[in-house]
Amino acid sequence: MRVAAALLAATLLAGLAGCSAPGGVWEASGDLATHDPALARDDDGTWWVYSTGNGTVADGNIQIRSSTDGKAWRYEGEVWDEKPEWLTDAVKGVDNLWAPELVEHDGTWYLYYSASRFGKNTSLIALATNTTLDPDDPDYEWIDGGAVIESTTTDDFNAIDPGIAVDEGGTPWMAFGSFWSGIRMVELSWPTGLRADDAEPRRIADRGAPPNAIEAPYLVQHDGDWFLFVSRDACCQGAKSTYNIAVGRADAATGPFLDRDGVPLLEDGGTPLLATDGARVGPGGQSVFDNVLAFHYYDADAGGAFRLALPDLEWDDEGWPVVRW
Repeated sequence: MRVAAALLAATLLAGLAGCSAPGGVWEASGDLATHDPALARDDDGTWWVYSTGNGTVADGNIQIRSSTDGKAWRYEGEVWDEKPEWLTDAVKGVDNLWAPELVEHDGTWYLYYSASRFGKNTSLIALATNTTLDPDDPDYEWIDGGAVIESTTTDDFNAIDPGIAVDEGGTPWMAFGSFWSGIRMVELSWPTGLRADDAEPRRIADRGAPPNAIEAPYLVQHDGDWFLFVSRDACCQGAKSTYNIAVGRADAATGPFLDRDGVPLLEDGGTPLLATDGARVGPGGQSVFDNVLAFHYYDADAGGAFRLALPDLEWDDEGWPVVRW
């Protein structure tokens, strides 16, 4: 799953990330030890990556890295020193927090993140808000916003891996999910950033057979179409990972999503985008900002350590995303 940074030793990885794309080369250096990166850029032009925490550091809280140019990255610490007390009561035995998402709306940054245990669906997606991403700003403070959605063993979905999109009418939607019944979606509401109602989460992608290895949804709008990026197969096994990224296309943020061959993502469709390439193994856990695709992969030449990759996201003549790395 898109979750287990605590299973891998957090290591500072310096040097070339080896990312290239049709529109340019993003050569990342510095601290690249990120898992499930959420990429954003603030009004000052600083790039930020929020990522899965390490259970041995700051109580497993979400990690923060910054870059002035999107290439040289430095570690900025964690969102909190300790998890909110209510969260550890809600998810017994939770270690590190996973798979964050960063969204800005009307001057507020919304941080969504996952709390769960590996292989379990007693899980939740929670929210924190801030007016700035700059830790040196005197107004910098992540305010706990509580749970957005929860799942238990009686549910057939897993409430982790949030991905937020705002449709043409200004309505925010949260796609989420991992294994179980696949990718689900709920409507959110501004300015709280919480669920708009308690309607049953709609289904938008499903592989249809156990173990239903699909997760980490991310929605991108391009030229009037919506694209659902997903990670499939096995994450978090170092150089043995089989993670890969696939994509579907729709007329609306809520779907239905079809692959390039017209197969619905609800019927195990998905156009391949990225997969293992030599020593760069298991790409996935993706997010997109300003046509840059952020994801992690495992470096087989470094014992399967995970690294940040930042290739450009471009579009072919038929309007489908293209990535070369």
